[in-house]
Amino acid sequence: MVARRQLIELGLSDARIKGRIARGHLHVVHRGVYAVGHRVLSRRSRWMAAVLFGGPEAALSHRSAAQLWGIAPHRGSAIDVTRRSGWRSSTGIVVHRNAISADEIEEVAGIPCTCVPRTSLDLAGSFSRDELERTINQIEMRRLTHALSIYDLLARYPRRPGAPVLRALLDDLLEGHGVTRSMLEERFAALLARSDLPRPQLNASLAVHGRFFEVDCLWRKQRVIVELDGVRVHGTDLAFEKDRERDRLLIADGWRVPRITWRQLRDDAPAVLADLRTLLRTVPPRPTL
Repeated sequence: MVARRQLIELGLSDARIKGRIARGHLHVVHRGVYAVGHRVLSRRSRWMAAVLFGGPEAALSHRSAAQLWGIAPHRGSAIDVTRRSGWRSSTGIVVHRNAISADEIEEVAGIPCTCVPRTSLDLAGSFSRDELERTINQIEMRRLTHALSIYDLLARYPRRPGAPVLRALLDDLLEGHGVTRSMLEERFAALLARSDLPRPQLNASLAVHGRFFEVDCLWRKQRVIVELDGVRVHGTDLAFEKDRERDRLLIADGWRVPRITWRQLRDDAPAVLADLRTLLRTVPPRPTL
């Protein structure tokens, strides 16, 4: 993809540009933006064309930037582009006229794109809290970092749409990161004490096919194991892999293994109890090998 201004900088005159268009060497995508030698455009080619159409100060943004970063699913064909001042629109491009600083733009696969923190702030104005939380989770899973933090951007643009939702979500996530095993166990034990559910064995040992595991909460007769999930408890890559391996082995042996988080205990305790009550009401048959 190339813009007319870039061709002129390379020394091509208007006549030579028109001649290349006539001969099929350049194909018009947007006014002043061309595909070089081909007509079939990939998604990334269309993103690049939209940014070139926006001018030197433009950057891919919002959902399109999130898709390029791999933190949001592909949905719809419209392309989001942001720049400071207004500019003409073109078919398939959504124009966002917002303040944007040079330190909020990175190149991804050669495409000028809003950095991850700025992309998160932009999305907060249109995403639901659940969508925004999934996006933040993807950022953490992909370990995408930047010199600016999301809090830096919230301080820079305190009145942007969605800023209060994003700030509250980050505060909740930070609270969850500070939760220890003992805090999780105490909260879960208190919840069970207020219920009519049978009491589990805590930090119980269990043997499965010659492997020995310590599980957080065990209802042996009902073949139910509850694991209390917190970032500080299960936060490393090695712990994550071992936890999932253990879950797989236990499930294959006929155990049911729900995982319960601090936020679920805090915000959705009745639903947690209802689900546990359903699980404990039935005793599944042992699997046959």
